[in-house]
Amino acid sequence: MNEIKAIEASQMKSEIDDYKVGDQVKVHFKIVEGKNERVQVYEGLVICFKNSGIGKTFTVRKNSYGVGVERVFPMHSPRIVKVELVRPGKVRRAKLYYIRDKIGKAAKIKELIRSKSAVEAKTETAEA
Repeated sequence: MNEIKAIEASQMKSEIDDYKVGDQVKVHFKIVEGKNERVQVYEGLVICFKNSGIGKTFTVRKNSYGVGVERVFPMHSPRIVKVELVRPGKVRRAKLYYIRDKIGKAAKIKELIRSKSAVEAKTETAEA
């Protein structure tokens, strides 16, 4: 059993970006088409995190031409180049499945306003 945990630990990403449910993110995902590789950007709202450990996933939802599209990304996948935080959201739920039923302005999440001291502290720890 320890061998399995050792393999899982070696495959887990050590640097996981600081994003949570309700945040607007850009996921840079590597697409393989035959011999070509390209990075595709998928921008949307993080509506949930599921599972734990190596199998942890997060779901990103966006509206594409009036149709809601959801995509599930494995958190520790080597195909994810980076996850970029666009706008932090202020939510009080762990799963935002109710957003599926909302249309237009009702589907928006309030932006989380952070104090300057909190932002400065994060940048100092990131630089160190």
